[in-house]
Amino acid sequence: MKAAIIFLLLVQVSWAGPFQQKGLFDFMLEDEASGEGSEEVPKKPDFPGLDPLGPMCPFRCQCHLRVVQCSDLDLKEVPKDLPPDTMLLDLQNNKITEIKDGDFKNLKNLHALILINNKISKISPGAFAPLVKLERLYLSKNQLKDLPEKMPKTLQELRVHENEITKLRKAVFNGLNQMIVIELGTNPLKSTGIENGAFQGMKKLSYIRIADTNITSIPQDLPPSLTELHLDGNKITKIDGSSLKGLNNLAKLGLSFNSISTVENGSLANTPHLRELHLDNNKLIKVPAGLAEHKYIQVVYLHNNNISAIGTNDFCPPGYNTKKASYSGVSLFSNPVQYWEIQPSTFRCVYVRSAIQIGNYK
Repeated sequence: MKAAIIFLLLVQVSWAGPFQQKGLFDFMLEDEASGEGSEEVPKKPDFPGLDPLGPMCPFRCQCHLRVVQCSDLDLKEVPKDLPPDTMLLDLQNNKITEIKDGDFKNLKNLHALILINNKISKISPGAFAPLVKLERLYLSKNQLKDLPEKMPKTLQELRVHENEITKLRKAVFNGLNQMIVIELGTNPLKSTGIENGAFQGMKKLSYIRIADTNITSIPQDLPPSLTELHLDGNKITKIDGSSLKGLNNLAKLGLSFNSISTVENGSLANTPHLRELHLDNNKLIKVPAGLAEHKYIQVVYLHNNNISAIGTNDFCPPGYNTKKASYSGVSLFSNPVQYWEIQPSTFRCVYVRSAIQIGNYK
């Protein structure tokens, strides 16, 4: 009798207030607070000795607080009979080769799906259809050559870097109006493989990374909502007047490790709120035009280029009464410029002298 009383007390504790999480699990709390998508808390059984066991946890997986962890188990397919109240499903570091229709049936409350580092080469068209609340989808480090068209419209974050994707079709991203973050780096993409307007319609898209691919130019028709664009490690050769057109909210632009030799005059004017510009490890022979007139740029990386001369008005407007934001970081080391020939007034709009990194060439 005493053992039964203790067990019932433990059951009561497990039904106490909601567990507090931070970081990746914040989205779980949002539904708890708003009441949207949350299940009614089960009541204690009326009959002694009959406790609700709830959904069974898949063999060898760990299930706790609507999180199902099945990582590092050498699984070759998605486990069957997943708990229908699952909000986060972790299947990374397995040997899954295909995502089939029905793999995620009944998971209408799933918010995050982690499939990183598997061997997935095929996703059936309707595989993600049941996931009507999915916000985060991680498919990095697989063998995908294409993305399925029928992805959940609720997606906010998509990460598919280190796959074998050669094309980005407009149909894949059509209707994903809640998307905020897209990570597409380290895929064998070419500029011709990105359809014009592929990212149009994503009015909330803030961050795109397409690094370490084979693209030779900046993708066109990017959404004006972008605040960060990372295109490092590609084969881009120049920035012209149309490259950054319409990116009025862009604050950070990463173009390191490309083959850029020219930044056409007026190009930077298309990004009026740009604050950080990375053009290091390229083939520039002079400081990009337009820096002096740009009001907000504060950080400029230009190291490891072929810049041989720097003029007194390359970075700052003429005169000392400037209306430009002060620089907090300018890197110019590993360029063939003779640093002792640079006039001190060149950096008159720099916040502190220590923000300038010049150094000797080689």
